[in-house]
Amino acid sequence: MPDRLTARRPSAVVIGGSIAGLFAAAVLAEFADVTVVERDALPEGPEPRRGVPQARHAHLVWSGGVGAFDELLPGLVEELVAKGARLVHIMGDMVSRAPNEIWFRRFTATHHRNLVCSRDLLDAVIRARVLADDRMTLRQNTTALGLEGDAARVTGVRVRTGDEELTLSADLVVDASGRGSHAPRWLTDLGLPQVTEREVNAGVAYATRLYRAPGTSAAGDFPIVNVQANAAKAPGRGGIILPVEGERWIVTLSGTRGGEPGAAPEAFADFALALGDPVIGELIKDAEPLGAVATTRSTANRRRYFEKMRPWPDGFTVLGDAIAGYNPVYGHGLTVAAQCALALRTVLSSASLTAPGTARRVQRAAARPVATAWDLAVGQDAFYPGATATPPTALQRFLARFVDHAVATGARNPRALGALLDVMSLEKPATRLFSPDMLIPMLFGPRKPHLQAPPLTEAERKTAAPH
Repeated sequence: MPDRLTARRPSAVVIGGSIAGLFAAAVLAEFADVTVVERDALPEGPEPRRGVPQARHAHLVWSGGVGAFDELLPGLVEELVAKGARLVHIMGDMVSRAPNEIWFRRFTATHHRNLVCSRDLLDAVIRARVLADDRMTLRQNTTALGLEGDAARVTGVRVRTGDEELTLSADLVVDASGRGSHAPRWLTDLGLPQVTEREVNAGVAYATRLYRAPGTSAAGDFPIVNVQANAAKAPGRGGIILPVEGERWIVTLSGTRGGEPGAAPEAFADFALALGDPVIGELIKDAEPLGAVATTRSTANRRRYFEKMRPWPDGFTVLGDAIAGYNPVYGHGLTVAAQCALALRTVLSSASLTAPGTARRVQRAAARPVATAWDLAVGQDAFYPGATATPPTALQRFLARFVDHAVATGARNPRALGALLDVMSLEKPATRLFSPDMLIPMLFGPRKPHLQAPPLTEAERKTAAPH
C-alpha cells in the first residue's frame, strides 16, 4: 500500500484566467496541483485586460454571488470593500425603473446587498488572492489548442506558448475560457456528439463612458440609478449609473435593434436624455467625462447543454460563461461563475477528482445555477423582435405576465420585494415567486401607490449637481 505522505497529488488544468477560472482554480487547489492556462498577459494590478472587452461596462455582483465569493475565498468581500468597493442595499441604495416602467420604492427591509466596483478592481483582488497559493502555477500568453485523450477520458490539454507546443497532462481539465470556448469542437474531435446549443439574441448594443462623480460625495454614497428597457416598446433602451471607487461613475447605455447607442462622445448624453425617463441624462449632461466611449455587441444569451450529453468523458468539465453567456443587463455572469465553483467544491468534497463519473457530476451540478440565470434572462429577451427563431409560447407569455405582476407588486410592497430579490439575486429558485410572501401582497395588498418619478432625494440631486 503506498505511503500516504508520498502519494502523488492529482493534477488539474484550468483554461482561462478570468473570474470563473480563478474561482475554479481556488477550489481545485484544495484537491490537486493546479495549472492555470491564460491566453493573455495578466496585469499586476487593477488595470484593463485585452481579453475582457466587456470589463469596461457596468458590473455588479448580486447577493447570491456575494455570499458565494466569501465561501470560496473567506474575507474577499471585506478586502474589496477596503479597497473601494461598496456593498449596496437593494433597493434602498438604488433608484430603479423596471422593464414595465414602474419605479421601485426604496425599501430597506430586505437583507440583499450587492457588491459594486469596477471590473478591474474585482479582477485584480481575486487574481492576487488565488495566484498567491503555492499549489498554483500560472502559464500566461499560452493558448489552449485542444484536448488529449479520447471519448472516454480526457488526459490533458495541448497548448502553445510562443513557438512551443506541448501537452499538459491532467487528471481533470476545466474549461473556463468564457463565451469564446472551443469545447464543442474539442469534444467532437474526440469522437463525441455535437452539444445542443440555443441562442436568444435581443440584439443589444452597449456603450459605456466613465465620468468624474459630480459633487463632493456623489461617488461614495450616491445610489445606483437604473432605467431598464421595456421589451414591449422595441427598440428597448436603457441605462445605468454605477458609482465606483476613485470618485467615478461608470455610465452604461444600451439599446436593441434599431435603437443602439453609438460611440460618438457628443451623442452619449443625448441618448441618455431620450430614454423612457431622462434621469440618467440629466445627471450626466454637465458631468466631466473621463475618456472615450467604449462599445460592444457581444450580448446574446447563448447556452450549451453539456449536462445533457451522453456519453461524457471523464477528466473534463466546463464552467461559467463557457456553458452559458447572458445579456449583461441582468448582471448574473459573475454570480453564476462563483456558484459554479461552489458546485465543483460540493462534488469534489464527496467524490475523488480522479474517479469515473466525477466530471459528469460536476457538469450536472454546474448546470443548476446556469439554468436559473438563463431562464431569467431569456424570459425577458425572447420578447424582443428577432431575438429567437420561434415566437414565445403561450406558457412563456403567461409566465412573463406573471413576472410583470410580481415586479409591480414588489415595487411597492417590501414583503413581495424580498421574494423578488431572492430570485433575482440567484439565492432561491423561481418557485419563490409563488410563495405567500409574493402571492398575498399580489392578491390582497396593502399596496402603496406607484411612484410617478425616480425616487432621488433632494439631497442626492443637490450632491450630483455641478459646483
